[in-house]
Amino acid sequence: MAVRNYKKEYRDHQSSTKSKLDRAARNRVNRKKKCGEGKEIHHKDGNPRNSSPSNCVCMSISKNRGKKEESRLRGSKRR
Repeated sequence: MAVRNYKKEYRDHQSSTKSKLDRAARNRVNRKKKCGEGKEIHHKDGNPRNSSPSNCVCMSISKNRGKKEESRLRGSKRR
């Protein structure tokens, strides 16, 4: 079983200024709008910094993250 290198993941993907701002925006809207157990905020336009009420809906965690995974996988198939 492969061991994850969390420091490398953070350094390579999560430490950029854009990633930090996006994460802070997601956390801010999740604190403000309570969704309930097993749900989280989904941004319709995919921009986590657009926190307008018309852009944010509550969605189950598995469905929301599944959408991201599907789009990521579709993007890699084009290459």
